[in-house]
Amino acid sequence: MMWSEKHRPKKIIDMVGNEDSRKSFVEWLTKWKVGAKPILLVGPPGIGKTTLAHLAAKEFCYDLIGMNASDVRNKSSIEELLSPLLGNTSLLGRPMIFVDEVDGIHGRSDFGGVEALLKILKEPTIPIILAANSDDSDKMKNIKKTAKTIYLKPVPPRLLGLYLNKVLKEEGAKLSPGTIIKIIVDCKGDIRSLLNMAQAQLGGFDVMTEKSFEALDVEVGINAFFKAKTLKEAQSVLYSLRIDPREKINAFYSSIVTSNISNRDMARLLDVISEADVLYGKIMRTQEWRLLRYLDNILLKLYSEELAVQYSQYNLSWPLLNKLRWDGKVIKSLGASLAKQFHVSTSTIATHYLPYILFCIKNKKLELEVNPEYTEVIQKEIELIK
Repeated sequence: MMWSEKHRPKKIIDMVGNEDSRKSFVEWLTKWKVGAKPILLVGPPGIGKTTLAHLAAKEFCYDLIGMNASDVRNKSSIEELLSPLLGNTSLLGRPMIFVDEVDGIHGRSDFGGVEALLKILKEPTIPIILAANSDDSDKMKNIKKTAKTIYLKPVPPRLLGLYLNKVLKEEGAKLSPGTIIKIIVDCKGDIRSLLNMAQAQLGGFDVMTEKSFEALDVEVGINAFFKAKTLKEAQSVLYSLRIDPREKINAFYSSIVTSNISNRDMARLLDVISEADVLYGKIMRTQEWRLLRYLDNILLKLYSEELAVQYSQYNLSWPLLNKLRWDGKVIKSLGASLAKQFHVSTSTIATHYLPYILFCIKNKKLELEVNPEYTEVIQKEIELIK
């Protein structure tokens, strides 16, 4: 188990650093009443913003509803998610809203998301906690006007040293003074990074430099990872796979979904891939590239002894790839037609709707009236899922 999870604080008082900021936050929540300003937590990644929100909900008996920037990009999604919470608190217990990465809301995809969020922030009926890595952008100016801002700073080296020594004692482990100093300096006040680097050092790896590994080809690396006899060996292979992060995630994903493994294993592995993808998406939105140090720690959770996964470049079988190559134009046209009927995007149709529609047609549970030119293609696709 990763130390960053194992040693996650159980109470607000157990958190390290930012005592005054945490005190201000607790006072805000203790005195909260309808109409009180939301709170905006600002600080670098790994400083404890999300942990603080979750612990506060637990200690003050709130039901935390968590969202991030991708959930508040348009007006309709905000209203769909938040309206039931804002108007029926007695039926839904004691809800509290936590919106992470509000500084990541940007671009044309907003479609009124910022405006709809601001309206809710100005008239809150339940506690609202916002979190951002930075508040110095133009898009944060209006949000800051509607909220009380609390800044969380990187944990000082002295506190990091005391905390790391406490964790090492609990784990029955030792690191040299020089190694401890290097970890404290390299983590730059990021507690998650501090614990991850310490754990990696004890496992014989320097996650910051990766100088001890010979770079591996992606196919060789993926196969070697799943054939590893121990977790330590799998970790060595993973750190040696020096390719683009997006390519690394895609390589694991395509290999997993095309392998002959149980549904239970498939679900577990895809959950890990999803976690890695969320991290990479956050890096791209915020440009906080130092978060990349967490990627291999997440992907390491894919390892399990004797798991029959083989490298595959594509996430679809060759027969299906050929069908898509020949029938792609018609499938795209079909998706566009269905998207209008279901009032969703064509990508949503292709990803979520079409597989179920084909399954229902195959089992004669649904009759779909579509253009005759689609009929032959639909039959081909149904054959593929039999």
